[in-house]
Amino acid sequence: MERTTMAPAFSATSGSEQIPDPFGYGERAVTFLRALKHPKSRLSGRAFQLDPWQETIVRRIYGPCHPDGTRIVRTVVLLLPRGNRKTSLCAALALLHTYGPERVDGGEVISAASDRKQARIAFEEARGIIDAVPALKQITNAQEYKNRLVNARRRTFYEAISCDAGTQHGRTPTFVLADELHAWKKRDLWDVLKSGLVKTPGSLLLIATTAGRGQENIAWEIVEDARKVARGAVRDPSILPILYEAGKDDDWRDEKVWHRVNPGLAHGYPDIEGLRQLAREGERRPGDREAFRQLNLNVWLDHSADPFVDMDVYDAGAAPVDLDALEGELCWLGVDLSSNGDLTCVVAAWRDGEDGYIVHPWFFCPQDNLRTRSERDGVPYPVWAERGFINPTPGNVVDFRAVEETIRDLCARFRVQEIAFDPHLARNMLNDLLEDGFPAVEMRQGWVTMAPAVKELERAIVGRRFTHGGHPVLRWNFENIAVHADAAGNRMFHKGKSRDRIDGAVACAMAVARASAGDAGSIYESDEWSPEMMVL
Repeated sequence: MERTTMAPAFSATSGSEQIPDPFGYGERAVTFLRALKHPKSRLSGRAFQLDPWQETIVRRIYGPCHPDGTRIVRTVVLLLPRGNRKTSLCAALALLHTYGPERVDGGEVISAASDRKQARIAFEEARGIIDAVPALKQITNAQEYKNRLVNARRRTFYEAISCDAGTQHGRTPTFVLADELHAWKKRDLWDVLKSGLVKTPGSLLLIATTAGRGQENIAWEIVEDARKVARGAVRDPSILPILYEAGKDDDWRDEKVWHRVNPGLAHGYPDIEGLRQLAREGERRPGDREAFRQLNLNVWLDHSADPFVDMDVYDAGAAPVDLDALEGELCWLGVDLSSNGDLTCVVAAWRDGEDGYIVHPWFFCPQDNLRTRSERDGVPYPVWAERGFINPTPGNVVDFRAVEETIRDLCARFRVQEIAFDPHLARNMLNDLLEDGFPAVEMRQGWVTMAPAVKELERAIVGRRFTHGGHPVLRWNFENIAVHADAAGNRMFHKGKSRDRIDGAVACAMAVARASAGDAGSIYESDEWSPEMMVL
């Protein structure tokens, strides 16, 4: 993971003389911000506090220009932990484009957030600065019901909007602040604002966020792309990555790490004693520890606060899976059929050497309301369907006939030894397959069968003997796993939240367990098995 605090060419403590400013735009931006006041400032006259690390950021955005005077930076990705006065700096930059030298007469300056409450925070910050500066307050028409501040002289306005505010088509922004992008559940507003920015020459997009969870969201895509720019893997001078983040392997209790990723600590914010208190609580409570790592150290986490495995280790198995090359190999299928709202998944598993496995999933979901389901679960179902990672079936529930047809096709293609079903929803399909001579078996999802399956799957993943091809839906399912353990230390899969889907991971565990058993046969055929073993 990228651990630099800024793009390699500039550091948060570098002097302004290192930053090109041929037209003086960086200097004039800093001058404007220093002329502002803040109602909570402790400086003389309540002057706006612009500390050296913040000044460096401002100069880096506005100083470098092309020979014709147009600004080089068009997108800023600011990944900053909580408590480092991100909102104050971003609100001041929004006012720079509304009242200051970066304004465009008649232009739209927009801050966008995940919901109305978050949008109001940015608005109140900007309003507080305006009220503290009499010259700006005099020319401002504050439209509270719209979360809008209008520069009456120049017809430029600043407005705070939210993702749940309905359509925003027709916008022509000159500046957009995408606030706490990690909390955006869908990308509709993002797409509208991005397309609107290209209408105006010299527009600027500022993404300001703390770290989030999971990879199936727009924030992860943007931050990961910024990391590539920061380390030089992608060359795009229009993107400025400012990434204050700790690595996953960093000691979260080390105060040197805290200072490295919280630039405000050198100036008294966030409160160091408050961080120490959070860290002490994190040592006692795993959930608090993960929240501290995410929000105060900017470690991008997996979906689950108690993950099944480290997803970096899981990702080591992303080598491509060649299905054609596996047609002659013994194969085991695990099937997890869904209720109305879940995914249905069929996973095929092959042995890879003596102690490894290769798997490949086939996912199914209802075709109706695919976009609505995407917004509910916060993942791109339509994109996955378009790319063939999910098979949408007609109607508003999964068509089990399509699932059964896929299973029959897989049996015709591969040397399938067993098809393992949880009989809860699969009784009819299981009986139909048995009648036609297919090797269908029951594998109930209780502790006796699933705990050993989970253990074997974990052993393979941690041992880096598990190849999954990087299938994005399967990865998302593994991210969502919350592990429950019994008194004996046996572990089972559960959803982290009600909207999370783990169906692919469950089917994967079933397939791997049956592949591990190999020729040993089904547990239900064993002399050691009895119905009483299924009582939890």
